[in-house]
Amino acid sequence: MSISNRIQTFVKLGNFLKEITDNQLDNEIVFSEKKSSEQEEFRTIIQKAYQQNAWFTPENIDFAFRQWAKVLTYDHLNRWLSEYIFENKKSRKIALILAGNIPLVGFHDVVSVLLAGHTALIKCSSNDTLLIPFLMKKLIEINPSMAENIIFTDHKITDYDAVIATGSNNTARYFEYYFGKKPYIIRKNRNSVAVLTGNETQNELFELGKDIFTYFGLGCRSVSKIFVPNGYDFNAFFSAIYPYHTIVEHTKYANNYDYNKAVYLMSLFVIKENGFLMIKQDTAYSSPIATLFYEYYSDLNSLSQKLKTAQKQIQCIVSNGFTSDEIPFGQTQTPALWQYADGIDTIDFLNNL
Repeated sequence: MSISNRIQTFVKLGNFLKEITDNQLDNEIVFSEKKSSEQEEFRTIIQKAYQQNAWFTPENIDFAFRQWAKVLTYDHLNRWLSEYIFENKKSRKIALILAGNIPLVGFHDVVSVLLAGHTALIKCSSNDTLLIPFLMKKLIEINPSMAENIIFTDHKITDYDAVIATGSNNTARYFEYYFGKKPYIIRKNRNSVAVLTGNETQNELFELGKDIFTYFGLGCRSVSKIFVPNGYDFNAFFSAIYPYHTIVEHTKYANNYDYNKAVYLMSLFVIKENGFLMIKQDTAYSSPIATLFYEYYSDLNSLSQKLKTAQKQIQCIVSNGFTSDEIPFGQTQTPALWQYADGIDTIDFLNNL
């Protein structure tokens, strides 16, 4: 199958996702029998995924599907892939060990493998066993010849040519030991940070709230720490993010909020909190759920050097005018197809096997 045919297949999947998510908004639409069946299947998958993993709320699953609907277009796919050469490449079997921290977190790897003309041997996380199989089922319905390039497994992986695995720092050591004899991409823990100057508008701070609270802060692109200038007044920040206060109505989030607050108070840590988010001064980059770490800085040049030193721990830097590769406020969870995790070009890796 040519790269143009593969692109067209994913464009059709994007169209399906746009249609199915747009229709979620309008219960008055009269569907054909086929569309009604697809809509019901979509709703069922959402509910089952939520029952399986309470962090996967219907709102967060819907958000993830909508983001993929936006990028699986001909313009986006062509812009992404036009710089690569796919012809005369030997097809390989790529083992994909997927994480399950947020909905569809490993889907970019699946898309990359299939577009590059390889076979995806997919091992889903136990926290997310439904969403990607649902999309692969739809992809095969669109183009039945894709079926021979999609394999799901729950067993020990032995027959593969290369691997892309995502996990914690601890599991990464296991991955490197087990898969180290074959070409691999192994991703470890990363977190995202924001750099504030004190001159942000209320809208920018509100947008920062999206980067903090989307997916309950569980993604590597979720902002878990902010850097603020000495003497920073947090009142404007707390005021701007107040519209996100309903997040504490989610039971698991609220339990984490109460637990971590109790730990901080018993440990006599100084925290600031507003009833749904705690902020704590800390040098670490990874903060617990319902907690945002912060650190003061004296000048931006020194901070820039500090973050360069810690770049292997950082996925995204959110700011306005701080660095050339910054992410605008509110956009960490809407990456383009060519914004690779950990800065590793997945397509280049696959094309050079």
